[in-house]
Amino acid sequence: MKTYLKEFLTIERLAFGYCCLTLLLMAVLWPRLIRPADMLAMRGMWAFMTVGLMAASHFIIKRWEVMRPWTTVVRITAQMVWLKQWYPDTYEFNICFDNLDHLFASWEAMLFGCQPSLEFSRSLPQAFWSEAFNLGYISYFPMIAVLNYTIFFKAFFSTSGRQRIKDTTYQPLYSSSYIITLSFFIYYLIYMFVPVVGPQYYFCAVGVDQIEQGNFPVLGNYFTSHMDMLPKPGWTDGLFHNLVASAQAAGERPTAAFPSSHIGVTTIMVLLAYRYARKLLWLFIPLWVLLCCATVYIQAHYLVDAIAGLITAPIVYWLAKRACPVPF
Repeated sequence: MKTYLKEFLTIERLAFGYCCLTLLLMAVLWPRLIRPADMLAMRGMWAFMTVGLMAASHFIIKRWEVMRPWTTVVRITAQMVWLKQWYPDTYEFNICFDNLDHLFASWEAMLFGCQPSLEFSRSLPQAFWSEAFNLGYISYFPMIAVLNYTIFFKAFFSTSGRQRIKDTTYQPLYSSSYIITLSFFIYYLIYMFVPVVGPQYYFCAVGVDQIEQGNFPVLGNYFTSHMDMLPKPGWTDGLFHNLVASAQAAGERPTAAFPSSHIGVTTIMVLLAYRYARKLLWLFIPLWVLLCCATVYIQAHYLVDAIAGLITAPIVYWLAKRACPVPF
């Protein structure tokens, strides 16, 4: 059994642990869950994908050992792409609890004297700013791919011969992918128990006019059956504006506002780039700044969510590094 488990990558074992933990949470919350069959089916598909890729990798490597690095990259990529499937799953958990946006909107008003998510986009409606911020926001997942593939190819081309197929050559890739994935899972667990949907959903539900008058009604379980969002602010004819709108229409859910994982994970990627691929900082730091601004500009997050994302990022990074079984 131990020999068989060794066939799985560290990132796959991490995802397996998250799957088991969420299955336990499902068992506890089962009477409150609305779509438990869909949740189980998604986990079944994840297991089928993971075991299938492991078996295919084992088959290929036994015949062409030179393919080991490439099958590894495919398996790591598959787990990180699946993060997009784990994300809406947080919604299925947090709708078991009453919504908390009335608290966050009232804190915004108390701390800043306004709703920054409304005022920011109103103050900079021009095409340049709209496209710049939306570019930053849409760069989230591409940045993850660029970071991991840069680390992989840096290791691959810095070695030759037998060294290229040794697992030790790709320890930076294993570490980076593990830390990013665990960071996502930590934020996802927070979202399950902190049901905050953000301004784009809450303001749409109660009306912007009510928000501007300082009325922040309690919505309870309203978002179990409502997913309407405010129209995206900014230049509506912009390429990146429409890419963000399309991406959110396809996979967004009223969940995951506090703290901002966009800011938290991107900050962690900047730290990983500093550790493993410093030349990427010239690209990552401007995108990071734009993304941090974009989370509030497009009304996906309250400003307190963005601040919390910055504060939690180094804590999550430290925890993920400590938990990482691969030498950092």
